[in-house]
Amino acid sequence: MIVTAFTAAAVYVATGIDYLIILILLFSQVKKDQIKHIWIGQYIGTAIIIGVSLLVALGVANLVPQQWMIGLLGLLPLYLGIKIWIQGEEDEDEGNILSLFSSGRFNQLFITVTFIVLASSADDFAIYIPYFTTLNMMEIIIAVIVFMIMVGVLCLISYRLASLNFVSDKIEKYERWIVPIVFIGLGIYILFENGTFNALFSFLF
Repeated sequence: MIVTAFTAAAVYVATGIDYLIILILLFSQVKKDQIKHIWIGQYIGTAIIIGVSLLVALGVANLVPQQWMIGLLGLLPLYLGIKIWIQGEEDEDEGNILSLFSSGRFNQLFITVTFIVLASSADDFAIYIPYFTTLNMMEIIIAVIVFMIMVGVLCLISYRLASLNFVSDKIEKYERWIVPIVFIGLGIYILFENGTFNALFSFLF
């Protein structure tokens, strides 16, 4: 049981560390009443990834889409980054560029966070599915519990780091550039890493 717990924690760290920078950026931007949305979105996104991975690992379903299709979710952070770049200056006086994230169709911030987690999930599926196939039912339960605990640990660490004066001051000073650059970069990375650009190019030509 202890070995399973430590192994599950290591597996989550290997896949979840990618979210650290994004979570720090999100926590540094939100108001106090929006903090819960980041936690909820991170938990929902992770739960979906774990659930699908489990179904596939147990042979219940083959629900994981082709990797290039997962990459299409990278269009969301790309869209948000461009939107902030264009509109951010107009809303700068409001003191919360991230308020743009919760406008329009994605009118709840946790929905946006959930989709960002899912957009970054290709590597998670590649690790979780074979990992779950090596576990028995009791070990799977332990691993899932550890994963859920680790989500909270990751969010807490990210929140604490975002609360440091040095970090928050730098982000606040350069948020007009940092926020769109990070999200545009994330979107392009997700599209590229999942082979989405190549797949779309092959369809078109």
